[in-house]
Amino acid sequence: MRTRRNRYDLRVPLLTTTALTRTFGPVTAVSELTLAIEPGVVGLIGANGAGKSTLIKMLLGLLPATSGSATVLDLDVATRGEAIRERVGYMPEHDCLPPDVSATEVVVHLAKMSGLPTTAARERAADTLRHVGLYEERYRPIGGYSTGMRQRVKLAQALVHDPRLVLLDEPTNGLDPAGRDEMLGLIRRIGVDFGISVLVSSHLLGELERVCDHVVVIDGGRLLRSTSTADVTSASGVLVAEVDERADDVTALLVGAQLTARVSGRTIEITFAGDDTYDHVRDAVAQLGVGLVRMERRRHHMAEMFTGPDAGQAGEKQ
Repeated sequence: MRTRRNRYDLRVPLLTTTALTRTFGPVTAVSELTLAIEPGVVGLIGANGAGKSTLIKMLLGLLPATSGSATVLDLDVATRGEAIRERVGYMPEHDCLPPDVSATEVVVHLAKMSGLPTTAARERAADTLRHVGLYEERYRPIGGYSTGMRQRVKLAQALVHDPRLVLLDEPTNGLDPAGRDEMLGLIRRIGVDFGISVLVSSHLLGELERVCDHVVVIDGGRLLRSTSTADVTSASGVLVAEVDERADDVTALLVGAQLTARVSGRTIEITFAGDDTYDHVRDAVAQLGVGLVRMERRRHHMAEMFTGPDAGQAGEKQ
């Protein structure tokens, strides 16, 4: 895949929903969901059963809404589902690959279904499989693949037709820590290096915190929050300082300077009171002649969105 920076078309919203609702008998999977998302790498956060997969299928035009409306790349999901699927790649959550054919055969076949001529489909398949790290194994039957390799095949088929947006449903499911790191790196590269917008769903908050520009939080099919990752993970009101010795004495000097501080081992947590707080820490360690190992503002984490009084029970903390 060739690098294509600055490919996002910021004039067209990535997707919008207005009072979007989907019920299955007495169960409401998506409820009155209204949001607008700009291009980029977007995380869809919610516990298992929160409505993430249902929402993705609705955005693809595969599942009709009970009420409300939605657009993807400015196309109405109710009437332009086929056009949406021509422009969008989809990586489903569950295993869906035939075991008795190779990755090359699957990806070439799906590239041709997307409208690519045979020669172009083969070239694109080889290029995409190389991108996801499956070039050497591409002719082996999928039945002999590991879980991580199968996930890469699903990612490759979502990318092979050069979409403007890819929808990834729990792409790190079943992967070990190293495999998750590699998959997250691929997802970030899709957005940053190739300029393809990504909507990635997960119930693991730490994963999305690492790769997403924006996060959408849902619980029981309802929108809890839609915000930038930078806003969620902004600096907190705590300055953390680690010293190599005499942490109790450093803390005493900081308290004497009218700062609120507490010590745990060699780490001191200080309530941040403006830029002068840095100066007080510097002066304290210099006065005592101890080494300052690190000093940084603690940052918020996504998990904190689910611990406040209005958070509900949306997330599973990692």
